[in-house]
Amino acid sequence: MKPIGKYIAIKNIDEQIKTESGIILSGDDVSQMRYRRGLIIETGTDVNPAIKKDDQIYYDKAQGFTMMIEDKQLTIISERDVVVVL
Repeated sequence: MKPIGKYIAIKNIDEQIKTESGIILSGDDVSQMRYRRGLIIETGTDVNPAIKKDDQIYYDKAQGFTMMIEDKQLTIISERDVVVVL
């Protein structure tokens, strides 16, 4: 599987966030936020070399779409939807 052009295949990472005051936000609370965390599974043929396989990223969840590829649920986003590379 190889995305074409500026597309990136990612696996969503469910995370818990602890606020400064010590409150732990659940996965449901985190899913309400605009940006989600993901693990890059494969990058497209024209994606910036600074974004590579196995990087963890934050991306705009409103822009992606989910597909079943090789019995795995992956989210496909465009390179421009990546906001942070960890």
